[in-house]
Amino acid sequence: MQLIEVLNPSLAREFIQVNVELNRKNPSYIRPIDKEINEVFDPEHNKAFRHGECARWILKDGEGRLIGRVAAFVNKKYKNKGDDVLVGGMGFFDCINKQEAADMLLDVARHWLSQKGMEAMDGPINFGERDKWWGLLVEGFHEPLWSMNFNAPYYKELLENYGFQPFFHQLCFGLDPAKPLSEKLLARHAALASDPAFSARHIEKARLEKYAEDFLAIYNGAFAGHGGMKSMRKEQVMQLFKKMKPLMDEKIVWFAYHNETPIAMFINIPELNQYYKHFDGKFGLLQKLYFLWLRSRGACRHFTGIVFAVVPEFQAKGVDAFIIGEIAKVVQPAGFYLHYEMQWIGDFNPKMVNVAKNLGDTFVSRKLTTYRYLFDRSKEFKRHPMV
Repeated sequence: MQLIEVLNPSLAREFIQVNVELNRKNPSYIRPIDKEINEVFDPEHNKAFRHGECARWILKDGEGRLIGRVAAFVNKKYKNKGDDVLVGGMGFFDCINKQEAADMLLDVARHWLSQKGMEAMDGPINFGERDKWWGLLVEGFHEPLWSMNFNAPYYKELLENYGFQPFFHQLCFGLDPAKPLSEKLLARHAALASDPAFSARHIEKARLEKYAEDFLAIYNGAFAGHGGMKSMRKEQVMQLFKKMKPLMDEKIVWFAYHNETPIAMFINIPELNQYYKHFDGKFGLLQKLYFLWLRSRGACRHFTGIVFAVVPEFQAKGVDAFIIGEIAKVVQPAGFYLHYEMQWIGDFNPKMVNVAKNLGDTFVSRKLTTYRYLFDRSKEFKRHPMV
């Protein structure tokens, strides 16, 4: 076997191709957009390079066939609550079902991180934000959501045999959006809906700046400083909204208010992979035109929850049920969406897990695991603390 560091565009293309080759026979596989993977490793696009660095490798067998890949990252901004070691990242791991091959890839990532002063590695994770390419798929091997890792079941054994231990589990929740909401949720919704101080409405594309301010107030109040989440600035939110605008369905992006002060939001988007599965990793002009045509034909009947947040002073007061009930009054009569799935929630956050469970007739649609490997094997392993 030959381990090769990715140092030129040709090898970068092979790095992407490893993922394609290892999943070619899997009918549930959806090839990620090449450009989105390349941008992770491009300092011009990825702000994580301001505080860190990365390296990546591919693995070939004796006949030159692609059989594995891995990346390693150092990011000074990466820290989890309770960490008492310096932690680097391992990600974009793919490998044939052969422990020797996996060990070679994980060894090179570990040695590189050790040389950078790290004392542990988490993986598979992203070099950047936690909403993409985070965690190993261990349950729910159906079509992946956009920017979500997808792998064969045997990867779990490869990592655990190497010595990785689960640092935290990430749960996704699905439901049938056509089914009636639970009586309990409806009762909680009614309690707040009868109070004129509470209101909820969906976003309007013509007023993105106003909703960016609402998003900022809720996000920074609910998330900043929790589980490694950073506060956001208005410019960042506006950039996010402008990027979302072409695919945004106003009727599934909602905000709740108390006396017109923003207190909660539920951000959902049409599931992009339902479009991307037709593009074979490309997103040039032809694919963009095809995307517009697919959208005009109503080709995507799935939607995905990417952010749910309630400011601390209104948590556990029924606001979650209120905003869900208001969305249901608009989405359910339309009858367009057939499938809903909420992006991952860490098992270290039981409040949010509870919110997901209370959406209605929900089920765990998939489970991913973020693993940790301590370089000092005598050191006590600790799971991610609860928040």
